[in-house]
Amino acid sequence: MFLKDRTNDHLIEVLDTVTLFDPSETHFEGRYNWGEDLPDPEPFAKENVVFPSGEPLPQCWVDIHYRDAEVRR
Repeated sequence: MFLKDRTNDHLIEVLDTVTLFDPSETHFEGRYNWGEDLPDPEPFAKENVVFPSGEPLPQCWVDIHYRDAEVRR
């Protein structure tokens, strides 16, 4: 899976999708997708990435309380 870094528009290969999907985690492990040699993995903040199309990440991936209002009803 690839995401795009908002700060520089470079593609990021997601190496840990479990962490990406976990709303209690603020970072995930990935690496930039450029050049012939693969760069070392590094942590990326979820708040700084979007899908390559420009869409934001789903709320359920970034906010652990995204359904709190429904539960309180």
